[in-house]
Amino acid sequence: MAREKIVLIGPPGAGKTTVGKALAKILSWDFKDSDREIEIKTGRKISDIFVENGEEFFRNLEVIEVTELVSTFDGVISLGGGAPMNPEITDLLKNCHHPIVFLDVSISQAANRIGFNKERPLLLVNPRQQWINLMSNRRPIYESLATHIISTDSKKPNEAAEEISQLIGITA
Repeated sequence: MAREKIVLIGPPGAGKTTVGKALAKILSWDFKDSDREIEIKTGRKISDIFVENGEEFFRNLEVIEVTELVSTFDGVISLGGGAPMNPEITDLLKNCHHPIVFLDVSISQAANRIGFNKERPLLLVNPRQQWINLMSNRRPIYESLATHIISTDSKKPNEAAEEISQLIGITA
């Protein structure tokens, strides 16, 4: 029997990877992070791909990876924050028939979690303002794709994961 998939989307600092791992553990499912899978397959960090090859090159790799994960992987899938902005990925997610959870987070919580470090290539210059700009552009798409929305503000990863499990009605 094929297992359910759960796809996590949201901005940098929402906790997609940490909550995703916690959710996978609760459900006894596998977990994959699309950005991490790209790093494994290319042998390079995402930030290096952005700097050396540009965002367009990275986004093309991302479409391939996300399509593969959503099509073939059973488990919890965490997508990079910008993945849902790509029209191909948007269409894929609209038609995937699996729960898509938008992990929402405030700027103050995101800043505390990621510290706006150099590993986040779209947040290199004026990171707080860049994050706010990203969210104003991305929020409507995140919300339109989401079957469920939870705030991860002031929640431990396990607490957010438990909330997702209960919302979706899937338990181990």
